[in-house]
Amino acid sequence: MARSMTAFARQELVKDWGTLTLELRSVNHRYLDVSIRMPEEFRSHESKIREKISAKLARGKVDVGLRFARTETSSGEITIDKELVQQIANASREVDHILYNPAAVLSLDILRWPGVIKSPELDTNELTTALFELVDDTLKDMLEGREREGEKLAELISQRCQSISEVIINIKKRLPEIMQIWREKLLTRIQDASVEVDENRLEQELVIIAQKTDVDEELDRLATHVVEVERVLKDQKPIGRRLDFLMQELNREANTLGSKSIDIETTKASVDLKVLIEQMREQIQNIE
Repeated sequence: MARSMTAFARQELVKDWGTLTLELRSVNHRYLDVSIRMPEEFRSHESKIREKISAKLARGKVDVGLRFARTETSSGEITIDKELVQQIANASREVDHILYNPAAVLSLDILRWPGVIKSPELDTNELTTALFELVDDTLKDMLEGREREGEKLAELISQRCQSISEVIINIKKRLPEIMQIWREKLLTRIQDASVEVDENRLEQELVIIAQKTDVDEELDRLATHVVEVERVLKDQKPIGRRLDFLMQELNREANTLGSKSIDIETTKASVDLKVLIEQMREQIQNIE
């Protein structure tokens, strides 16, 4: 199954203790490259998150962004860090001895100091469970997005394969006609030159031309590669690298076909093939 490397997924989990928001962004990359941004209190879970992503994705540059907003409680007992308040008070008195005109420190100013009012302790196990539940859901959402886009890419590639097959069929049909045209051209040149024709030598020259310009092998390999592309598109494993290799092989055969061409229509067909192959290659750069 073709799967795109470009996708975005965002999930939010709301609990009594706060809100967890996770964003996953994925773009093209030769290998799997995971970058994670998260609050420090979740940093210990980074390796596990990487493992989960690596188990589901094979390629792509993945940016992971986790945000956590605690619920501000408007009721209940306010717990003060008395030790921190004492430290602040001691520091304030030391400053008073230095200043000429010290101002009084208001208690409300101290309460606004970070950490003076203690936040209620969170259940670590519950928080961890919620985090990985969110990771699984968001990763599933991203995979579904990559698969949907991959299906569209596979359709586009399949259409190009069909067009390539049609070009191959048309060239094969014209091969006998091309040789007949060249036979007539050669006879015309000989007649224009008023040279006596040796039929045996003429046939030998035509055989040599036929051997040098024989493209049956190239056409057969092109057709075989197209069949392989169609087969690979149905594989359930990552297929991007395999398809990229097949594009190189298709392009090589199309180039050889053009170099052997002795007919303008065959040359044009070779160019058409290379255009179709390049269009496929551009789409394949997005496939995992």
